[in-house]
Amino acid sequence: MNLQPKETLTEDEVQKGLKVVIWDGLSSEVMTTFTGGAFLVSMALLLGANNLEIGILAALPMFTNIFQLLSIYLVGKYNNRRAVTVYCAFLARIPLIIIGILVLTTAQSSIAILIFFLFFYYLFGSIAGPSWNSWMKDMIPESKLGNYFSKRGRYNQTLNVVLSILLALLMDFINNFYKEYELQTYAIFFIIAGIIGSIGGYVLSYAPEPQSYLSNTKILSLFKRPLANLNFRRLLIFNSAWAFSISLATPFFTVFMLKSLGLPISYVISLSIIAQLFSILTIRTWGKFSDRYSNKSIISISAPIYIICIIGWCFVGIYSRYYLNIALLVVLHIFTGIATAGINLSITNMGLKLSPNKDAIVYLSIKNIITSVFSSLGPLIGGLLADLFAERSLTLKATWTSSGISKVVRLISLHEWNFLFLIGAILALLSLEFLSRVKEIGEIHKDVVRRIMRKSIRSNLKDYFIIGDIIAMHQQLRAVVRSKREKFTEKIKPD
Repeated sequence: MNLQPKETLTEDEVQKGLKVVIWDGLSSEVMTTFTGGAFLVSMALLLGANNLEIGILAALPMFTNIFQLLSIYLVGKYNNRRAVTVYCAFLARIPLIIIGILVLTTAQSSIAILIFFLFFYYLFGSIAGPSWNSWMKDMIPESKLGNYFSKRGRYNQTLNVVLSILLALLMDFINNFYKEYELQTYAIFFIIAGIIGSIGGYVLSYAPEPQSYLSNTKILSLFKRPLANLNFRRLLIFNSAWAFSISLATPFFTVFMLKSLGLPISYVISLSIIAQLFSILTIRTWGKFSDRYSNKSIISISAPIYIICIIGWCFVGIYSRYYLNIALLVVLHIFTGIATAGINLSITNMGLKLSPNKDAIVYLSIKNIITSVFSSLGPLIGGLLADLFAERSLTLKATWTSSGISKVVRLISLHEWNFLFLIGAILALLSLEFLSRVKEIGEIHKDVVRRIMRKSIRSNLKDYFIIGDIIAMHQQLRAVVRSKREKFTEKIKPD
């Protein structure tokens, strides 16, 4: 397996590399689907995990990003990003297979075993991350970054949807007829994920790498560069604040649905699929506009939508009718999918754009490390707060009384995880203040982008109903309020 980089790449080699990275993404998506999301949470609950342990599981992927420093050291020593990425990819798959085998063969499987080996899975994945990012930045033309990664993300999400449906149906069948084998089925999932992930690592080895050299400077001096860059430091502050706010609440959505609402896992997976579908439908549009205008404007549009969705979770479960709660969950997942597509794509692209080519791996690693510290703190603190609020609740009710009729309606009911959702939404809203201080090349004011997006989206009926109404909604409300205010002013104006 020849993993040596080349001084320059031909157009054919670049095109080959783009195709290989697509296939690598698909294999990684298979691995993630089998071992992540609702399936991982459900397996952890079967092993007896409490709120704090669920928080630890959610924090592991972010916490292990601290070890991306090793990636910088290895790339600086060997100047071979492809070798670092491929070898670490193989090493990351082994713990998944070990987890599956131990759960299948050990009678006293515990949550500690799962957490221990997942640590090494995320560890080697974190080391591979910066070298992969830097490698992709040099291989993919900058003008195509948004479009290419939106295409790759669309393929991955489509596969995730199809695979999640099949796995959810399988788990429902096993839960209904062979419940005693539920944990063993999850163990088999881990073994399959490890094997397919290893195949993906082998496929990735065929993607070419253009030669690059890390700055001939001491590592500690390199680390200071991103922090000395004022604009990049502002991006770090925003990204860290946003990551902490979101990770405080979102890891517990699945736990809330499985434990508090008692939804079957097929319902939870179906809701996540709804979010994925709307993310797939809109990510191409977000990618097109992020390339044409600015990532910052896309975040300014999509982040408030996401925050409203988090607040919406505070109202889930307050209705006595089952179908009303399900309907609200569907709406929240639809808009979450739309918003997430724009946020994730734009934050990733901003990091790539604001990183100098020569030291991209350093800048991206520092960004990931710092934001990961805050991301890992979020679910840990969230788990502790969930236990703190477990015995506390806040309920607001509205009572209507008339002749022979008395009706009580719960407006909001906060308890345990709901408190987290509200706190996370408030902190996320505050974090957007830091975004305004980041400067991006080619930046266009978000109001201009909104107008352009509405005009473009109206030419496509499908996209218009998905995004067009969303980005116009707040301006429509402002217009109504302005109209009412003007009419009121006219009425009270003295003759």
